Amino acid sequence: MAKTTPSHPTLLFLTVLLLTTVQPSQSFAFRQYRTLFSLSHSLMTRVANLREARGDVSGADRARLVAAKLEGGLVGGWGFMWSAAWDYMKNYAWRELPYSEVYGAVSDANELLRWLGELGRTESDSERAAWVGQNYQSVLRVANSLLRRLLTVFYHSGTLRELVKAVQNEVKEGELLRDILELGTNDFKGLIQILKDLGLQYGSSTMHQDL
Repeated sequence: MAKTTPSHPTLLFLTVLLLTTVQPSQSFAFRQYRTLFSLSHSLMTRVANLREARGDVSGADRARLVAAKLEGGLVGGWGFMWSAAWDYMKNYAWRELPYSEVYGAVSDANELLRWLGELGRTESDSERAAWVGQNYQSVLRVANSLLRRLLTVFYHSGTLRELVKAVQNEVKEGELLRDILELGTNDFKGLIQILKDLGLQYGSSTMHQDL
């Protein structure tokens, strides 16, 4: 049987329906979701420019392709952001996620935020480069753990799982994390903070439903 995807008017209807029936904390989660995509777009654009500046044309093209997909949902088009929203609504919104993995992801996010806070206190490019050289493997270990947990959380084949797999591959093959650390911490720290907050929101709502 051919796989069907919702038309643009159908996606609009479902999104409006979701936003007008959810509780305030869930509506806030949607605003976080949009901010998550905005930060990701900014970060991947900066990675593309960094790679291009050092002559890594293929790496720059990969990062720019991801940024272009993210931009489609930010400028009024339906694009990637809405595809991810539909994937979440269809496969996860009304199903129980792996609770232990969600909280494991929150723990990994907390550890990443501690590392990024330490990196953010460096005062020069040379200090930042020395910090990355000394701590990169530790940060990479935590980032890989977070990505593995997200793959467990997003267990259905779809946009969200494919996004996590694409990031995981780029971290492994293209040293995406090293590029991000070289650029500084602001966008990445904001992105990780939102992932942590969303995980905590899910855990809080799950506990409330169980009472």
